[in-house]
Amino acid sequence: MTKQMAKISFSVSMLLALGVAACGGVSIEGQYIERPVEEIYNSAHEELALGNFILATQEFDEVERQHPYSLWARRAMVMSAYTYYLQNKYDEAIATAQRFLALYPGNEQAPYAYYLIAMSQYERISDVSRDQRTTELAMISLQEVVRRYPDSDYARDASLKIDLTLDNLAGKEMNVGRFYLERREYAAAAGRFRNVIERYGRTSHVPEALHRLTEVYMSLGVMAEAQNSAAVLGYNYPDSQWYRDSYSILVERDLKPVKDEKSWISRALDRIL
Repeated sequence: MTKQMAKISFSVSMLLALGVAACGGVSIEGQYIERPVEEIYNSAHEELALGNFILATQEFDEVERQHPYSLWARRAMVMSAYTYYLQNKYDEAIATAQRFLALYPGNEQAPYAYYLIAMSQYERISDVSRDQRTTELAMISLQEVVRRYPDSDYARDASLKIDLTLDNLAGKEMNVGRFYLERREYAAAAGRFRNVIERYGRTSHVPEALHRLTEVYMSLGVMAEAQNSAAVLGYNYPDSQWYRDSYSILVERDLKPVKDEKSWISRALDRIL
């Protein structure tokens, strides 16, 4: 299934909720001809169904241009944002959805407008090797959906994507931390790995972060901290390869994992896990 098809499938319920008028119409380009609002709106839906997203957007925008104060104009504005989204024109989708919310904040389609903004941010998330400003914006937008509409289907989907977004942010911290570790800039590396544990403690990167802290503390000669991070790793992720690696590092120095219940690592993970 293509990305566009998946998006259309996901939004079928939204399209039904917005409704389609009974009469049809033909899009006329290049000139201004006033047409009944239902005709323009249905023409936009026909273009959308055919996958002609650019023409669909033009027709939805035409509804608002010719009939700006009608109920159809409100529906068309949301649909215009949606068709921009289908074209991966995320800036336009966000701007249109935001304009809708500014004009009609209490409208029944407001939840979907917020969700479109969040999805437009989410789908622009880059890989963890690049700047994560877009990821942070996606996180804010997804959290806004959950905060405003906690019992909606949009919130449930947003919650799943929040977990993936957090994992992406944690991955960025790990990348930077490994970079510092390779350069033997241990204090900087430790700070990044600590961020992963304290800020992204439910992500898949925590076991490695604990192992990297063990490496850092061993390199700095702070053996008690190395023993503690390895012990916390073993306590929470006993079957992890990262724990086996940390344990081997300690054994080479005739040490063993020893957990300090009062350490920041223990407190951070006890609070989260």
